[in-house]
Amino acid sequence: MNRNFKKTSAKALLALLLCSVLLCALLLPVGAALPQREHVFVGGGAFGVRYVTDGIMVVGYCDVTSGGHAKNPAKAAGVRPGDCITKINGQSVESAKALAEMIENGKEAPLTLTLRRDEEVKSVTLSPLACDSDGHWRCGLWVRDTGAGIGTVTYIHANGKDFGGLGHGICDGASGCLVPLSRGTVMGVSIHDVKRGAVGTPGELKGQFTAAKIGALTTNTPCGVFGVLTDPQPTTAGLLPVGHRDELHEGVATCWCTLDDEGPQEYTVKISDIHRAAKDNKCFTVTVTDEALLEKTGGIVQGMSGSPIIQNGKLVGAITHVLIGNPTTGYGIFIENMLNAAQIPMAKAG
Repeated sequence: MNRNFKKTSAKALLALLLCSVLLCALLLPVGAALPQREHVFVGGGAFGVRYVTDGIMVVGYCDVTSGGHAKNPAKAAGVRPGDCITKINGQSVESAKALAEMIENGKEAPLTLTLRRDEEVKSVTLSPLACDSDGHWRCGLWVRDTGAGIGTVTYIHANGKDFGGLGHGICDGASGCLVPLSRGTVMGVSIHDVKRGAVGTPGELKGQFTAAKIGALTTNTPCGVFGVLTDPQPTTAGLLPVGHRDELHEGVATCWCTLDDEGPQEYTVKISDIHRAAKDNKCFTVTVTDEALLEKTGGIVQGMSGSPIIQNGKLVGAITHVLIGNPTTGYGIFIENMLNAAQIPMAKAG
C-alpha cells in the first residue's frame, strides 16, 4: 500500500505541476515575452550647446551707488539668484537688453516683476535707482539670457537620434542654479587643446564650434541634458546593453572621451564608493588610472562631463564631476538615473 501510495502521489504532483504550467500559459497575453535589456549606442564624442533661457535668469546682485550710498533695490524687494524674470508690469520680457531698456525708460517708477521660482510664480515690486556714476537707472541685478558650452555625449538611443549627455545639468556658474531652457542648439565641436588639471585648478577641454548644427537640446535636468540629433554621429564603441546599478562593482572600468580631432578614445578608470540608492549625479567615485589620459589631462577636466563608463561590456554610467583638490578623481552617475531623467518634461513659464 505504501508503494502504491507513493506512485499515486507522484502522479498527482506531476499532474498538478502540468496544470499549473498550463494555467500560467493561458493567463499570459498572446505575444507576451520577457522584458529585454535596453541597448544604446555608446557616446564619447564632444558636442557644443548654444541655449536661450526660459525667462531672464537672475545670477547675482550688483549694488547701485545712488546718493552716495550702496543700495540694492532688487535684493530689498525679495528677488533671489535663480529666479527667472518673465514679465515687467505685465509685459513679457525675453532678453537682458529688453529688461535694461524697460528699467531705464521707467526711471524711478516702481516696477512689478513677475518671477518664476522653482515651480511657483511670484510678483515683487521694486523701485530702480539712478547710478551716481552715469545717471542710468538700475535695479541691482546680474542676469543671463543666453549661454554656450562644451560637453560629452553619453549615449545615443538605438533610433540614432535621441541622445543624453553631461550627466549633470547646465547650471549657472555664479549662482549654481539649474538653467531653465527655452531652446537650445546642439553644435559640432573641434577640440584643439587641453588645459591640464592641477590641485586647486580644474583643467579644461578647449575647442570651437563648427559651422554645423547637428541637433536640438530639449531638456535640462540635474541628471543630464537631452535632445535630438538631426545629423547621425559616429559611435566608436558601438551598441551596448545598459548596465543596472546593482551590476556596477568596485574595480576596473573604462571611459570614452574626446581629447583631440582623432575622436573618442577608450581609457581605463577605477570605480569605488558606490552608493546604490543614489538618485542624483554623484553615485560613485571615478579615479583615472590610464597613464595616457593622465599625461594629457592630469585626470578629469571640464568638458569630459558625460564621458560614458563601460564595465563588463555594459554601459553603466558617466563621469560628472572632478574633485578640485584631486583632479585624478571625480564622481559618476548611474546610467539608469540619466535614462530616467530623460523622461522628465521641461518646465515652462507660467
